[in-house]
Amino acid sequence: MTTLSERLTALKNQIDRAPERPGCYLFRDDKGDVLYVGKAVNLRNRLRSYFHASALRQVKVRRLMERVTHVEWIVVGSELEALILEMNLIKRYRPRYNIQFRDDKRYPYIKIHWQDPFPKVTVTRRVEKDGARYYGPYPSAWAVHETLDVLRRIFPYLTCNRTITGKDPRACLYYDIGLCAGPCIGAISQRDYRRMMEDLAQVLEGRIEPVVERLEREMREAAERLDFELAARRRDQIRALRQLATRQRVVSEEYLDSDVLALARANDEAVVQVFFIRGGKLLGRETFVLENTQDVPDAEVLAAFLKRFYHDHPTPPPQILLPREVEEARIIERWLRDTRQMKVSLKVPRDEKHRALLELAAQNAAEALKVLVDTHARERHRHTEAVAELQELLDLKEPPVRIEGYDISTLYGTAMVGSMVVFEEGIPRKSLYRRFHIRSLEHTDDYAALAEVLTRRFKRWQAAQEPEARLGQRFDRAFALLPDLILIDGGLGQRNRAEEVLRSFGLADRIPVVALAKSEEVLYLPGQPKPLRLPPDSPALHLLQRVRNEAHRFALASHRQRRQKQTLTSFLEGIPGVGPKRRRALMDHFGTWDALRAASVEELARVPGISPKLAQRIWQALHGEGEKDMGTP
Repeated sequence: MTTLSERLTALKNQIDRAPERPGCYLFRDDKGDVLYVGKAVNLRNRLRSYFHASALRQVKVRRLMERVTHVEWIVVGSELEALILEMNLIKRYRPRYNIQFRDDKRYPYIKIHWQDPFPKVTVTRRVEKDGARYYGPYPSAWAVHETLDVLRRIFPYLTCNRTITGKDPRACLYYDIGLCAGPCIGAISQRDYRRMMEDLAQVLEGRIEPVVERLEREMREAAERLDFELAARRRDQIRALRQLATRQRVVSEEYLDSDVLALARANDEAVVQVFFIRGGKLLGRETFVLENTQDVPDAEVLAAFLKRFYHDHPTPPPQILLPREVEEARIIERWLRDTRQMKVSLKVPRDEKHRALLELAAQNAAEALKVLVDTHARERHRHTEAVAELQELLDLKEPPVRIEGYDISTLYGTAMVGSMVVFEEGIPRKSLYRRFHIRSLEHTDDYAALAEVLTRRFKRWQAAQEPEARLGQRFDRAFALLPDLILIDGGLGQRNRAEEVLRSFGLADRIPVVALAKSEEVLYLPGQPKPLRLPPDSPALHLLQRVRNEAHRFALASHRQRRQKQTLTSFLEGIPGVGPKRRRALMDHFGTWDALRAASVEELARVPGISPKLAQRIWQALHGEGEKDMGTP
């Protein structure tokens, strides 16, 4: 086994061959996993800096270098290209030692399909360069729908997927109840409809007053013409907009579009608070928790956040206010300018007014950090108690740090799916979750399905132990490690079948298996035919319930997704001209039945291999129109 000194010497020999050009570098371990991704203006100089005594005194750098066995680099033409490549590599590999969002979810956005003649409004978590306008991010889908519920009563926008000609014989129910302007029957012209949507866009950007002023002018003009119905409608819209404006706190008397960032840190925790200010009003705020920030200076933490957050954020404001200078500010500004086609400035404010905004954000960040630290302390205490109780119950030599949970989901034997979820130190590791489509069964048999899932899981573990697999692209770290404990959603029969599979791999003595029955919440321990009922306040029971419930949720979601995909495939098979290749293209592009049905003819025609004529035929089939009603799944 090589010592750290020998490993560093071998790495130095590799690094001496690095070019003195801009690019990105990847540190890998002996399994081929990417541990860290970085960028540099001069690759050789940057890589050599890791061997300086001052760098190795940092705990994080030393731990990284103790695991690195190989370094790769990719040469690019400029520092800007290196920045973009670095962001893409980090997003692809999610390296353990790079700064990451702890909760790496996609936030919801409001999407106005501005590229369509009559734009509709939808909610999405995916931002694309498709000509649409995106507004957000919002902290939750609930917050998005609450906003849209108010706005739709003021601006009755289109939600259906009709091809708008203005000549339909009748409108839908939404028109009758005042939630659609009725462009399908010609109740509103395309010009007036798009102006209404422009007003909606201004409100989402926080610019309510210009819209109110125009509506007031139209109300007066309508009253002078004795068009009291229109005047009353404008009056109601103005009243609703003013009520909406009262919810938004004014933070600047001047016209101001900014994101205000504040950073708070304690021990190894880091929190960034972002205030979204548009039109001088605080539209919302969001807290982001960062991990892997140990020994990293504040400026680097902020730079990492800026690159990751605005990589996914479609419309940054003209200025981003920071609590301190960031070394990469100029190159980040160039990247935002080139990718967003707009000038964005990163500023550390000096005047009192802007400093007050930063102080407000900093206070919120500090409060969020305090709550986070307190919550983690309680969770660590509960987890320590739970693991200690499990270790005693199962008579284990070591505490069960990694727990894998398994469940099977099916409906009348169709679209059977097995789930594997992973908890490490009491925390769900969603990047390690895996689903299994059951292949060997044509009828319902939960025991056989469970055996298939576990057999495939441990075959993947065996394959991962082969030296050639460790550097291969198919290496999957979710299967490379063995669990300290397996939890099955079920009873005695499921536990016994799982133990049979483990015996076939020679792992029965290494991995204990327990089953938690949902109906009575009793626990079946290894080698014990009778169940054990833990006290309701047992920390071990609470931990196992969390794992069991998460395995059930993930299995059910996977099952629904697969069943919907099968139904969608069956439906598309009935449309003339849609063969296997085009079905696959449609499914890859839209993914779900709801997304496909929500698509317009123009969106369908953008799928590779789908002509405008075929897109019209698919749309008619989806909506029961044309010569033959294809039905709905």
